[in-house]
Amino acid sequence: MARLHARVGTIRQLEILLAVSRTGSITKASKLLHLTQPTVSVQLKKLADDVGVPLYEQLGRKLLFTEAGLELVKSAREIMESFDRLEMKLSDLQGLKAGTLRLAVVTTSKYLTPHFLGEFVKTYPAIDIVLKVANRRQIIEHLETGEYDFYVFSHPPENYELELVPFSANPLVPIAALSHPLAREKKIPFEVFAREPFLIREMGSGTRYAIDRHLSAKGLELNVRMTIESNEAIKHCVMSELGVSILSRHTLALGGSSGLKELDVEHLPIRSEWYLARLANKEMSVIASTFLDYVQAKGELFAELLAT
Repeated sequence: MARLHARVGTIRQLEILLAVSRTGSITKASKLLHLTQPTVSVQLKKLADDVGVPLYEQLGRKLLFTEAGLELVKSAREIMESFDRLEMKLSDLQGLKAGTLRLAVVTTSKYLTPHFLGEFVKTYPAIDIVLKVANRRQIIEHLETGEYDFYVFSHPPENYELELVPFSANPLVPIAALSHPLAREKKIPFEVFAREPFLIREMGSGTRYAIDRHLSAKGLELNVRMTIESNEAIKHCVMSELGVSILSRHTLALGGSSGLKELDVEHLPIRSEWYLARLANKEMSVIASTFLDYVQAKGELFAELLAT
């Protein structure tokens, strides 16, 4: 045990451990850290030798952490977060705003979030940003680790203790190609829209979740033709007259809407909001607190300016 206290984990070894945990692969971790695979493997072996038990098992191409490995990952994350908080607090005492802000955002919010970050970083140029973009299901999985300061959802999960700050409306609107016959219509009955081939996001995405919930609540159905794992791909498929769809208005306003028309359809748009979410029991860093204040002060106003 004395040896454990004396030697477990140089900071670099802990960073390597967390990178392997995050990516699930020594190969991916080595690329992320710009190290060779043998270097990563050697450092993990040294760490395992210090602990005295294996940290992971290799099953084919799959890497599975042992119970001891998972405990060490948890402790390593707490240690690194402590260093981050110390760095931020010292910077704050010096009158600086420096450190790292970690955000995990659902795919559709990638059109809006960077604009907030751009203005925020202009105000606090010493702050580094870590931005994770994934679908809703994947971002919920990241809640388990608590490694991010904030998570951006339109439909936050209900089985976590979260503090939620709404910061922008997020209407989901029906779209078609400019050349589509419905593009010239007004007050389109939903059943007419529903007969058209529909292009939908994959299960696990926030947009899909919102559409499914809205349709279920109103007892409605769509003629789903294709499932597509990208808003951009959906837009191009709609432009190519492969069908109609429902996407966030921010996807159109900030990601481009050339060749597309927002339709006037009964029971639509789907009303929702963007939320900045954080784990209620996670200590908030100086940087996170500063960002939260910024979003609360400028969120809705900035979103409205972007949409015009």
